[in-house]
Amino acid sequence: MTIQVGDKLPSTTLMEFVQVEGEGCSIGPAPVNVADAVAGKTIALFALPGAFTPTCSAQHVPGYVQMNDEFKAAGVDEIWCVSVNDAFVMGAWGSDQNTAGKVRMMGDGSADFAKKTGLTLDLTTKGMGLRSNRYSMLVKDGVVKTLNVEGPGKFEVSDAATLLAQAKALKA
Repeated sequence: MTIQVGDKLPSTTLMEFVQVEGEGCSIGPAPVNVADAVAGKTIALFALPGAFTPTCSAQHVPGYVQMNDEFKAAGVDEIWCVSVNDAFVMGAWGSDQNTAGKVRMMGDGSADFAKKTGLTLDLTTKGMGLRSNRYSMLVKDGVVKTLNVEGPGKFEVSDAATLLAQAKALKA
């Protein structure tokens, strides 16, 4: 079953790579309990098939990084990028995309979050295994308020501008 507007996010754990500033070393992967992390917050969450992939790197992540301030002004507390990759890959990709302080890069290494939302994408024939579909959602206090799921191979409704317009409408 696929998650719908009005549903609570699934109870699961994502992993985030945490860097220690100024010491030249990192803490490494840190578990993020989804239910605890979204409690009392408005989250702009977008998910995509994979780190360092062409559309994801050239269009999807940069839009959210560039519009960070506008999301904050629209009442969004945090922006999350979720992908079926490990926390180390997500950390490296975040560094490459200059997401620090703007977009939290969350690894869903075993696709647990993707499976529990029902938003999986089977890319086994392309050598990538089970991945997350491309989508975006606004989550308020753990409840899905908007959901924009892309069709196969598309990038039309999960972009930052679409979700930002929804965040502004929700705040009004």
